[in-house]
Amino acid sequence: MKSIFAIVLLFLISAAPVSDNVLTRFKTPAGYTQQKIEPGSFAEWLQNLPLKPVGTQTKTYKGDIARTDVYTAAVVDISVGNQDLQQCADAVMRLRGEYLYHQKNYKAISFNFVGGFKCDYIHYAEGYRYKNDKWILTSTKDYSYATFMKYMNLVFMYAGTLSLQKELKPVQNPAELKSGDVFIHGGSPGHCFIVMDVVENSDHKKQFLLAQSFMPAQNIQVLQYDGSPWFSMDRHSDIAYGELISQVYLRRFD
Repeated sequence: MKSIFAIVLLFLISAAPVSDNVLTRFKTPAGYTQQKIEPGSFAEWLQNLPLKPVGTQTKTYKGDIARTDVYTAAVVDISVGNQDLQQCADAVMRLRGEYLYHQKNYKAISFNFVGGFKCDYIHYAEGYRYKNDKWILTSTKDYSYATFMKYMNLVFMYAGTLSLQKELKPVQNPAELKSGDVFIHGGSPGHCFIVMDVVENSDHKKQFLLAQSFMPAQNIQVLQYDGSPWFSMDRHSDIAYGELISQVYLRRFD
């Protein structure tokens, strides 16, 4: 009986689903190794975001196949909502906000609107609501995830690439590229990509995985070009806004 139980237990363990993320889905290119990252960092959190099953198409918030689907290497398993809100910069802010929220680092969750208003999560969670560039106390304290998402939707409405670019710190040395960095150009429209993973060879050349949302709002997708999900700053990529994959547009959260 004990041996049968052991066999059944072994089968159940081996049959348990394995977490699928960018580290397990995408093979490190030959001659490259994974960049070392700090435990608990934004970079580690991004690497471990779950992905939807292989073959999942990128869809808009309406459920239509996104026009960017041709560049889909994977789809991040995170909600897109049912409004045309979570576009390019919004997706980057969503990922950063989610990371900080799950770290319970509530004081660090703050994004500026294009007009300059500082929209911090603490005010919102404490019951304040935005009106005419002021916080007005209209509700009760609520730090639930549902309220966090309402806060993020507010950010999506009034922030964008113009405001996010101003908040991010320029990365002067491209050799210091790391997961969590952002290629961004503010404008109407502007665009941005977020770096999901970085690998490096013995010559210190780096390749990286990129993710984006787009217009209209769509799933956050890990990108590929010409059959490969690995991008580099010294290789042209003929995807929409591919010219942003350059040191000139490289920024970082503090």
